[in-house]
Amino acid sequence: MKQICVVGVGYVGLVTAACFADLGNRVTALDVNEQRVENLKKGIMPIYEPGLDELVKRNFNAGRITFTTSYKEALKDVEYAFIAVGTPSGVDGSADLQYVAAAAKSIAENMTAPLIIINKSTVPIGTGDWVADIVKGAKKSEVDFSVVSCPEFLREGSAIADFTNPHRTVIGSMNREAANKVAHLHLPLRAPIVITDLRTAEMIKYASNAFLATKISFINELADLCELVGADVKEVAAGMGYDARIGRHFLDAGLGWGGSCFPKDVEALAFMAKEKGLNPRILNDVMEVNYDRRKTAVKHVEEMIGGLKGKTIGLLGLAFKPNTDDMRDAPSIDIAEELNKQGAKVRGYDPVAMEVASPLLPAVEMFTEPYEMAKGCDALMVITEWNEFKQLDLAKVKGLLNAPVIYDGRNIYDPSVMKEMGFKYRSIGR
Repeated sequence: MKQICVVGVGYVGLVTAACFADLGNRVTALDVNEQRVENLKKGIMPIYEPGLDELVKRNFNAGRITFTTSYKEALKDVEYAFIAVGTPSGVDGSADLQYVAAAAKSIAENMTAPLIIINKSTVPIGTGDWVADIVKGAKKSEVDFSVVSCPEFLREGSAIADFTNPHRTVIGSMNREAANKVAHLHLPLRAPIVITDLRTAEMIKYASNAFLATKISFINELADLCELVGADVKEVAAGMGYDARIGRHFLDAGLGWGGSCFPKDVEALAFMAKEKGLNPRILNDVMEVNYDRRKTAVKHVEEMIGGLKGKTIGLLGLAFKPNTDDMRDAPSIDIAEELNKQGAKVRGYDPVAMEVASPLLPAVEMFTEPYEMAKGCDALMVITEWNEFKQLDLAKVKGLLNAPVIYDGRNIYDPSVMKEMGFKYRSIGR
């Protein structure tokens, strides 16, 4: 059993803390947000993530995980301190490291015994060295410490499974003994462990996310060509995916990527390249292709119904992906704004994200049930591929719409079935 502190109880921090506790460790999860900590003590989760509620409550009741706002309390007798705070994009595209700096300074001021400080947040190359300098300058006694990079590779909606069954664990440090100790902490996960230097580990995370984002933008650009030449992008992706050099994952054409990781990580990597005098052409194009998807979707709906002014459009799904309530950089935000700008009335429904989405989409009329939303709409747009939408009674939906028009931004329906049912239907790349 190890003594662990995790700073930050957002998506990454809370999952990390709960999963390490479930492995039998004693974990103290710290956050400066007092209300969030009090809610967690009462079993109220700050985020929606399948399985997280039960995992946190079970380990809290067993005494393996506790929550606090006190660094002094959180660092008592711990061997490892994970920094898992947010690193949002700055105005210029760089990663905003103010929360990392604050965490590092507070750790330094409160640690009383040798400590391994582990950057779990996605941070620019060189941040590990920078954190070490902050700790050296702020620590109040001659306490030994090491800084290790151990980037997260968690996907929202499947974060617990990703933590417990990782493809690999990446560990970077200039101190091999510290790296080995962090590796030992991860041994129960039975996954390949890559040990390297700090900067290489930091780059592995950015490179991984940027490459996955590139795959999505590539298949979306290919989807446009498929439509024009009469090919089916779903079959193209399946055929490509059988090649082990390519793989099938992240080759689903649609409305593009959003969320908390891909947008800021691709932008931050491009920013770092520009700072070093390089021209990140591929990264820039990956971002441009992605954000064009949202405008293109609105244009296609406009073509389908002969103009948007005065029309009512229903959005099926608001979160950036299924199995999460995360609205960060969700395609629904840009799509709703563009529809409003062109004079359309917009309605919205999401199985989970309604509470988070409402303040972000003040001009969108929210509904608690998809059929009620569909009633009187001139078109529906599938924005998020929730399983619930795959099981809708489409005959009932057709009868509720002013006109049987569906734009399928996630390719969840069969075009031949939709045609047979009498829908005016358009999907992507098919």
